[in-house]
Amino acid sequence: MTTMMQEMIDWIEDHLFDDFSLKSLGNDMGYSPYYCSFKFHQMAGISIKRYRALRKIFLASIELENTDHRTIDLAFKYGFLSQETFSRAFKNTFGISPNAFRKNPQPLQSYVKLNMNGIKESFMMDISQKLKIESLQNIMNEQFDQGILNILNGRIMYEEFQIHQLMGKSDYVPFNEAMCSNDTCFTIFSDEFNKLRSAGHEVSLKDYENITINSLKPLFEKQYKCIVLWFGEDMFCQMNLLTMLAYLEQEEYKGKVFFNMINEKTYDVEEIEVIPEGFKEIYQQVLIQHQLPQAQVLPVMYQGINLYLEYLKDENEITAYIKKHLDKSHKDLLKNLFHLFPNYGLGDVQYLKMIKIIEE
Repeated sequence: MTTMMQEMIDWIEDHLFDDFSLKSLGNDMGYSPYYCSFKFHQMAGISIKRYRALRKIFLASIELENTDHRTIDLAFKYGFLSQETFSRAFKNTFGISPNAFRKNPQPLQSYVKLNMNGIKESFMMDISQKLKIESLQNIMNEQFDQGILNILNGRIMYEEFQIHQLMGKSDYVPFNEAMCSNDTCFTIFSDEFNKLRSAGHEVSLKDYENITINSLKPLFEKQYKCIVLWFGEDMFCQMNLLTMLAYLEQEEYKGKVFFNMINEKTYDVEEIEVIPEGFKEIYQQVLIQHQLPQAQVLPVMYQGINLYLEYLKDENEITAYIKKHLDKSHKDLLKNLFHLFPNYGLGDVQYLKMIKIIEE
């Protein structure tokens, strides 16, 4: 069945710019159109229509950034009836218009072709990416004379950077949190915040402080000219990034802030300077009030927020997938969830909690 699924994905990709027809897909696959649609949704956790839409709008974003093709020509190429419908779909996905994005390209969450042929069990860092990270770090050191704090998303990234000695002489700390889960409060890292977060994670306040707060001591105790935030593109990372930017605004940090969006599989990096203004209100609207923010945010954060609000629903694409596959062992189900929903960036703790609730 996995082979058949991959053949469907390959067929869809080969006909991405054609007038799509379930009947044509079914004829070439040797199954009924209904069966193809049903099996795709069952195994991928997303409809064919939604998959094609996400792939096309993502590929269009690449062309907007890297070519001078007219927006209207891209709209027609990617199957939109007009420039207006393309612009509306682009803004609904990324929170920014195509023209604004072209004038000022910003990090986006990628949506790559699905691969049902398994997951690599290990990954060796590409030496070219290691050199790129070191080059970025050297530029920072020259500019700020090593008065830099690098904040990394979680223990795994921290240890990877530590093993490869990527930060040179600069300070670096992990932000060991999962802000996409559990309650939070207005004043970040206050006593109330720590108590709420520890209760949500079902650990003692002392353990929470040891794991999360103590790891950030340099942030609290030293004055830095520059803070570099190393976070991934997925929803999990973006909610952590939002919290950290809101904290810097809360503390009225006056130094330079850079967001280095890092692909945690390839270690490719995209860098952008960020001014920590307006993020505290966005943090409150999103993580406390559970609403879309009123202000414009980075496209990748906008995508993360949309996924976060989807994740909060009792019925969402992840829970729908779990309900259809409760016959699988937790190990196999987790493997599939990691593979099919990488844009959420959830860990086994979050997934197991969802599985447990559904099983009950």
